[in-house]
Amino acid sequence: MAAKTIVVTGGTSGIGKVAAIELAKQGARIVLIARDPARADATLAALRKANANADHKVHIAELSRLSEMKRVAGEIVSSEPQIDVLINNAGALFNTRQVTEDGLEMTFATNHMAYFVVTNLLLPHLKSGARIVSTASDAHKGARLDFDDLQSEKRYSGFSVYGKSKLCNILFNRELAKRLDGTGITANCLHPGFVATRFGDNSGGLFQTVIKVAKPLGAISPEQGARTIIYLASSPEVEGKSGDYYYKNKLATPTKEAQSDADASRLWDISARLSRVGTA
Repeated sequence: MAAKTIVVTGGTSGIGKVAAIELAKQGARIVLIARDPARADATLAALRKANANADHKVHIAELSRLSEMKRVAGEIVSSEPQIDVLINNAGALFNTRQVTEDGLEMTFATNHMAYFVVTNLLLPHLKSGARIVSTASDAHKGARLDFDDLQSEKRYSGFSVYGKSKLCNILFNRELAKRLDGTGITANCLHPGFVATRFGDNSGGLFQTVIKVAKPLGAISPEQGARTIIYLASSPEVEGKSGDYYYKNKLATPTKEAQSDADASRLWDISARLSRVGTA
């Protein structure tokens, strides 16, 4: 990974932070998109310790807002002549329904639209051989998309809506890989496992209580959870492979809903219309 530039969202805590630091140790230069300046500074210090020879960078942005997604992507395009790996990892779960300034449900905006918009805007700076890695989850199992209610106005349950957003990640990756066919750029997604991170700690309600009890009992460490991200970003074993879903560095099979080409295409078209990005 020496001299390669890797853009990471959600890289200031949990599996994203571990992956960023480990890839820096392999020689990569890391460009972070972060929401919290304090955590960003702490991660930047860790990256400099891991690889002092690289000019690591941080861009602060709120990835639930379309304007911020576009602004930060524009900043990176202006400052990075080439991107070798893009890791989409930012995500959250909200126990109560919230709406962004764009009128989008917060989970859908943060977990799906940020992947969609940032990836599409950075694509011109990814050349043949580049990789796109997106964190999804087995939480997609049991989820189905209601295209008449993508913003969860009719009914809302925090974990259910989170699961739908992870289904969106897999469908996005599926359509992205199809559109990248022949370019030499690959796109894969992954399930990291049930990881003991900050995830869910501030979601509120019953889920927050359940997740805090469950983590000490059955969660793996962030170091274990980050392994598949690192593998997909750096391993020669997946060079040229695209459009797949991985778990523990191996191919996994998502649900039939996650393998629907029709839904993947439809979700892409809706996302492009909502963001006015990715229409080409």
